[in-house]
Amino acid sequence: MMKTAAPALSRLESLFGDLLELSKARLSFLVLVTTFVGFMVGWQGPMDYVLLSATLLGTALCAAGAAALNQWWERDLDSLMKRTRNRPLPGRRMHPQDALLFGLFFSLAGLLVLALFTNYRAAFLAFATIAIYVLVYTPMKRMSSLNTLVGAIPGALPPLIGWIAARGVYDLEGSLLFAILWFWQMPHFLAIAWMYREDYANAGCVMLSGSDESGEMTSRQAFLYALCLLMVSLLPAILFFNTAVYFFGALILGAAFAGCALHFMLRRDRPSARLLFLASIAYLPLLLGLLLVTQR
Repeated sequence: MMKTAAPALSRLESLFGDLLELSKARLSFLVLVTTFVGFMVGWQGPMDYVLLSATLLGTALCAAGAAALNQWWERDLDSLMKRTRNRPLPGRRMHPQDALLFGLFFSLAGLLVLALFTNYRAAFLAFATIAIYVLVYTPMKRMSSLNTLVGAIPGALPPLIGWIAARGVYDLEGSLLFAILWFWQMPHFLAIAWMYREDYANAGCVMLSGSDESGEMTSRQAFLYALCLLMVSLLPAILFFNTAVYFFGALILGAAFAGCALHFMLRRDRPSARLLFLASIAYLPLLLGLLLVTQR
């Protein structure tokens, strides 16, 4: 009995791991964090935990569904890259039709939750996020290096979804959350694109780093976007949406992040690109946490 139960348990664990990978669990968790921050910054009055839970659940389902649809579409491309060839689909541990059904079901379920329990504006933004990510960004990776600019849009929409779910209206303060996430993604993605430029080239992805052998253009753009991020991140305090404590904290964080981008621009090698990538991972939660604890 024990001998037959062990392989079954192992298969279940393997399937669960594949489902987590199919839904890009770490990326989906980041989506949840930014959605939560957007909701909390936008919320006014006594907390509505049902609304908050519905916002996070709906967004999580949409994020998982979009990730699955993206991997279903890119399964042939993923098989050509070292960093993705062991995903469930290129690794042949999951049937493409199952991944497609998973993606469609989770996406529709998430949109339904948002539409029924939050508001139609939040549901529409979630739909736009899925549509741009799957139908525009994914095929664009093989056509133009501008795919990075487009791909940053669905990555920046989750905090705005949280804001809209809480406030019900679009306004400047909510738009600043979108702008911060958009500008943050550019040096983050450019660092990744440089580190894995050969992998992307082998798969036929048209990335800026692919035609930039010296890294001059890629690193310069990463630095310029980091400077823009620094300036945009200060606006919540400058426009009196937040406090002076936030201003100086964001200034320090932004200057440190821009310093890493400058280091990448000067060195233009894999270690400096990796440092910028790691700095981007540290910067975002620190800035979002600062934004939360210092809000007026």
